[in-house]
Amino acid sequence: MNPTFRLRELPLGLRFGLTGVVAAVLLGLWASLTHLEDHHQNRDARPGVSVDDLVGAYHGIDNPAPFVTALEREHPKEQAPADRKLLLDWLASDKVSENFDNPDLGPAAPAEIIARDCLQCHSRKSTDGDGIGQKIPLEYWDDVEKVAFSRKLEATPMPILITSTHTHALAMATLGCLVMLLVWATRFAPFLRGAVGFLIGVGLACDLAGWFLARESAALVWLVIGGGSAFAGGTALGAVLVLAELWLPRRG
Repeated sequence: MNPTFRLRELPLGLRFGLTGVVAAVLLGLWASLTHLEDHHQNRDARPGVSVDDLVGAYHGIDNPAPFVTALEREHPKEQAPADRKLLLDWLASDKVSENFDNPDLGPAAPAEIIARDCLQCHSRKSTDGDGIGQKIPLEYWDDVEKVAFSRKLEATPMPILITSTHTHALAMATLGCLVMLLVWATRFAPFLRGAVGFLIGVGLACDLAGWFLARESAALVWLVIGGGSAFAGGTALGAVLVLAELWLPRRG
């Protein structure tokens, strides 16, 4: 089924006006993606947006420090209980970085204990430990820092999530409907126009549903990622098709 009216048939002034509106939609998409990056990045204390940032926002993360986990399961087995307790107390303190190689602690400094008990396997040049030193070296503070801290990220509180859904669901659904209607009034193949509608509609539904479903399962954060990407991609594609229809020469 093809439309009986096409956007190319609009008067020149309306075509210029609609071009400005569609350009604003594209600008809004860019601004939204930039805002999402600024809003979510560094939740996991690492630069850039990662899957962990999104898992933290929609599901929450509670991962104990890998170093603590290893010590609590008595690794390495040969370590003296007193040294193990010193390391665990240090990792539970609020001066982990400051006391790592504190000279005032002498042989009880964490760096000294690690050198005695861990570097036989956890050094980059070690041939012991089946190459674990290459994967998890503990020679320097920069190495230890990566495994010394727990990560606990609270999911967005439900009242805030509901408020955000109230704002975004209505606005995004309205935008999606308008883009789909405009795309329908273009010259392009029904399959392409249908693909835009599918990406926008299904993507938006998956995205918004994922906001709530991901609270129960971290794996469903991918519903947010996939749905949001589909909605943004479908909207951008639809905007491009509308602009093409507005300014390509008329078909005979």
